[in-house]
Amino acid sequence: MRTSQFFKPHYDVIIIGARCAGASTAMLLARAGMNVLVVDRQKYGSDITSTHALMRTGVLQLKRWGVLPKIMAAGTPAITMTTFHYGREEFPIDIKADHGVEFLCAPRRTVLDRILVDAAQEAGADVRHGISLIELMKSAGGSVTGVRLRDASGAIYDVSSDMVIGADGRQSLVARKVQAQTYVEGKSSSGYAYGYFKGPSRDGFHWYFGDDVTAGIIPTNDNRQCIFVGVPRDQFADTFRKNLVQGFHQIAGANSPELLATIREGRLDGKLRGFAGCPGYLKQSFGPGWCLVGDAGYFKDPMTAHGITDALRDAELLSHAVLEGTSGAFAEYQNTRDALSLTMFDVTDVISSFDWDINEIKNHHSRLSNAMKFEAEHMAGLSAHKNLAA
Repeated sequence: MRTSQFFKPHYDVIIIGARCAGASTAMLLARAGMNVLVVDRQKYGSDITSTHALMRTGVLQLKRWGVLPKIMAAGTPAITMTTFHYGREEFPIDIKADHGVEFLCAPRRTVLDRILVDAAQEAGADVRHGISLIELMKSAGGSVTGVRLRDASGAIYDVSSDMVIGADGRQSLVARKVQAQTYVEGKSSSGYAYGYFKGPSRDGFHWYFGDDVTAGIIPTNDNRQCIFVGVPRDQFADTFRKNLVQGFHQIAGANSPELLATIREGRLDGKLRGFAGCPGYLKQSFGPGWCLVGDAGYFKDPMTAHGITDALRDAELLSHAVLEGTSGAFAEYQNTRDALSLTMFDVTDVISSFDWDINEIKNHHSRLSNAMKFEAEHMAGLSAHKNLAA
C-alpha cells in the first residue's frame, strides 16, 4: 500500500462515481468550501447507457448551477415540443415557460458528465479517473471512516474522510458494502434496444405506446437522435437476442410505420445496444459515515425517462444534508427524495408492466405529469444554502 502524496490523507467527503449524480454533488459541495475527492474507475468523458432526456426540474437545476449555457453551446438541441403517440393518435404538446425554464434538452452523457466533472474541478474538487474502490474503512463501532482505492497500476491507497458518498450506479459497491436495505421494490420492468441515428429528424421528443410495445425519439448532440424501442422484460430475449437489428425494426414498426420509416431513412451511428431491464427500488440512503445518491439509492424503469433528472435533484438535496451534517438532515434528504419520487415510481412501475390499454396509459401519464409539476415546484422553491448556486 502506498502512502505517498498521490491523495491527501483526509477529505471532508469522498464520492465514489463521477457521473452526473456524483459530479453534481462534488461541484455543489466544493462550491460551499468542502474538501472533496471524487474517484471513478471509468475514463473521463466515457459514454454510458442513458435515456438522455432531461425534464423541467433537471434543466432548472443545470440553469441554477450555471452549467446549462455550456451544455447548450456543445450543440445540445433545445426541445420545445413533446409528442405522445397512442396507437394512431398523436398529441403534440408545446413546452411552456415555467420556473425560468423555456425548453427541455437531452445531452449525450459524453457531454453532460464531462461538463459537470469540469465544473466540479473548477470549484476545487479533486477528481480522479481510473481509480477503483476496493473496500470501505470502518471504525470499531461500524462507522465508515474512509476508503481503500486502487489505481490502474495496481497501487493501493487508504484515504480517510468524514463522509463517503456512493454515486456508483445500480450495482453500487458502496451500497453492498454498507448493506443498504431496499425498502421499496418494483414489480415490473421493460427491455430496450436503442441506437443513435443521423438523418431525417422530427421536432422535439416523441413517445410511442401500443400493445406490449413502446418507443421514443430523443434528439441529442451532433445532430443525432437516440431512438429506442421497448417490450416487456420477459419478451426481451426472444425479441432482440437472436437478431438485434431485426427485432429493433420489428418493434419500431409495431409502434408506428412512420417511426420505422424514420429509422430506415436515417444512418445508424455505431451499433444498436440493448438493456434487458431491471426492477426499480428505493434503498436506505444514509448511515454512519455514508450516503447514497443517484441510481445507487434510487432507480426506476427508464420508460418515463426521468433518471437523470432524479440524479440531479437528489444531488442537490443530499448536498444540503451534507452541509447541515446532522442525522436529522440526512433523514430529511431521504424523506424528501421519497416524497418526490414515490408517485412517479409507482406510475412508472405500472407503465413498465404493459398491463394497460390506450385510455389507461393516458391516465397514467396524467398522474406522471402532476408528479413532475409537484417536483418542479418543490425544487424551484428550495432555499439557497451557502454557495450551492453558481
